[in-house]
Amino acid sequence: MASPTLADLLSQPEPPSASAPPLLVAEDLFKTYRKGPVGVPVLQGVNLTVRQGEFVAVIGQSGSGKSTLLHLLGTLDRPDSGEVRFEGNRIDNLPAAGRDILRNRHIGMIFQAYHLMPELSALENVLAPAMIRFGVMSYLKRRRQIRRRGEELLERVGLGHRCRHKPREMSGGEMQRVAIARSLMSCPRLLLADEPTGNLDRENGDEVLKLLGELHRDEQLTVVMVTHDPQIAARADRTVTLASGKMQAAGAQAA
Repeated sequence: MASPTLADLLSQPEPPSASAPPLLVAEDLFKTYRKGPVGVPVLQGVNLTVRQGEFVAVIGQSGSGKSTLLHLLGTLDRPDSGEVRFEGNRIDNLPAAGRDILRNRHIGMIFQAYHLMPELSALENVLAPAMIRFGVMSYLKRRRQIRRRGEELLERVGLGHRCRHKPREMSGGEMQRVAIARSLMSCPRLLLADEPTGNLDRENGDEVLKLLGELHRDEQLTVVMVTHDPQIAARADRTVTLASGKMQAAGAQAA
């Protein structure tokens, strides 16, 4: 079945209300890292529910465990105990191949460090998830449609004129926008963003946050973003605070 275009996404219904069903649930997550013989507790019983269509910010200081939490939500790591469920299905215990498929098709991820492949152009970086998903022969059969979607995504993030440019030819803000376009290539249900403005100046950071807000509002994309900055967290619909490995508070932001 053909992947939907941006026009298809934009034609989806209005964002769900607060009564929307949970898309992502983390239940009683514990995670400890070891430094030699010493155990360093990072998460100590974290619970989080994210409903379809929400934009949730997890705010916490350095060392609070927020990036670890995001890695567990995105199945990049496993909790020592507890569960992560996506659309009602447990995902933290999936085998490696299953977790790879989940991230490739349903969960987009944005990192502070961009993680673009330097030898590829902006468009090729955006197309990479589709290349991985379909394999050589299947990709070649779909290449025109896939390329068109990649070009649409770069236009959506304001980089249609940069398709052929490689990361070394782009600014930090442009590279992060390429990373956002790449994260959307497979039409994910959920977008996880780990300090997405951490390496950017204020102007470029504002542009990235504006883009995330538009994707959430216009395309009903569910977003979970971690940050240490209260002003950045205020862009979300709802903020939860992580301190000393535990959720401390939650509240809705003013519209």
